[in-house]
Amino acid sequence: MRRCDRGRDAGFVTAESAVVLPVLVLFTLGLVWGLLVAAAQIQCVDAARTGARAAARQDPPEAVLRVARETAPRGARITVTREGDQVRVAVVARPPLLHGLSIELREEAVALAEETVGAGA
Repeated sequence: MRRCDRGRDAGFVTAESAVVLPVLVLFTLGLVWGLLVAAAQIQCVDAARTGARAAARQDPPEAVLRVARETAPRGARITVTREGDQVRVAVVARPPLLHGLSIELREEAVALAEETVGAGA
């Protein structure tokens, strides 16, 4: 008959937990940060599209910026330019939380100005 000596193995669970738990916490934090970055990127896409639609309708520049800022992540830089018959709205934002990283979220949307639709040709 073999005896099971649990006294020798009692500290292994504690040691393994001390190593595994911080790794799991860091992994979970990385996943949460990734989700926040993805959500901020989607906000940039929405802000650029909304701003481009407003600019294409010939809304005043202040209204275009206001509409885009309402949709964009906090602290985003928004630029509106016009090149011929196209309006271009660019939204650049920093990812949430880890501001020390040099990562920028950037999205652009281009729309045809409504006064030019159907003209020419």
